[in-house]
Amino acid sequence: MLMTQLQSWADPSLFVKEIHVEESCLDLPYTREILARARLPYTVVPDYQDLEAVPGYYPDNLTAGKQHLLLCRNRGHFFKPCPATREYRCCEYHVLNIGMNCPMDCAYCILQAYLNKPWLTFFVNIDDLITEMTSAFMAAPDRFFRIGTGEFTDSLALDRLTCLSRTLVTFMAGQQQGVLELKTKSAVVHNLEGLEHKGRTVVAWSLNSTPIMVREEIRAATLDQRLAAARQCAQWGYKLAFHFDPIIEHPGWQQGYEETINRLFDEVPAESIVWISMGALRYLPALKNIGTGRFPKSRIYSQEFIEGLDGKSRYFRPHRVELYKHVYDLLKNRAHARTCIYFCMESDEIWQEVMGYTPGERGGIPQMLDRTIQG
Repeated sequence: MLMTQLQSWADPSLFVKEIHVEESCLDLPYTREILARARLPYTVVPDYQDLEAVPGYYPDNLTAGKQHLLLCRNRGHFFKPCPATREYRCCEYHVLNIGMNCPMDCAYCILQAYLNKPWLTFFVNIDDLITEMTSAFMAAPDRFFRIGTGEFTDSLALDRLTCLSRTLVTFMAGQQQGVLELKTKSAVVHNLEGLEHKGRTVVAWSLNSTPIMVREEIRAATLDQRLAAARQCAQWGYKLAFHFDPIIEHPGWQQGYEETINRLFDEVPAESIVWISMGALRYLPALKNIGTGRFPKSRIYSQEFIEGLDGKSRYFRPHRVELYKHVYDLLKNRAHARTCIYFCMESDEIWQEVMGYTPGERGGIPQMLDRTIQG
């Protein structure tokens, strides 16, 4: 129990100990709001400069780096299609890039291999973010966008400091051609209370077998905390989503996933859940050395893997099918009829073997998901 308490944080932003501000961002009203709210020591750094406050080399300094938050401008694009691969079926998600890195520390997190800076980054030029989204909607008036902020960071892990969710939810409430998904492993939902969201925001949680959440997801909320937050959001009228990704083989995995799924449907109204995704553990080859080095007690990389068509290490297909069938049957037995259960980045063959159909037979994954919101 002590280990669980040490590793689990309802609000992982409490791990942040110092803030750094790019000089050109210091006088932005939004930056000033964050600094006043955080009440943490801060330093001003030249634009584009690495933080000298985080010594050492990546990834050895990653844990220490997660205590440092850099407020800066996004000088690239905020809004872009999900970087999928043509070898596997994609849901055609759009990514809203609000920052990089996360105060939580999951042994399987693919960001460890994607990033090369240890600190947390949050983009404060949110006026540019809103302008870019507005332009994208106007340029494609007949398109329906499913948008998520959880590609390079957790959607709500820093929300106590940034309150960005309130801006995004309010903005999306006025958009008829899209839905925003806020995906998290935290329980930080207080900023969502009282907003006129008009059904345009879905609040989502990543879930796993309890042993995986305890051992492999450091500074993430417990299952109890996540489900309580989801139940609260449902009471506020939000639609919900859940993601069993990555599904990980471990001793007692069948019972572990069964317990989590039963708890989910015992405590959260099934009719509020619009979609649930599944994806087995997969990772870039570089992640194995990083993950085993940073988490020497973890055993998630010690199974047998094969290189997939996307160059990522994956469980052998028969093993994936075994994992998927078990989890899918549990979900299907309890889920509402309108809830879309789907795979993230899997082949038609896996769909057919596990679910008995391919996405194309039902119009494709994007159409399957859109119907749960629009229909």
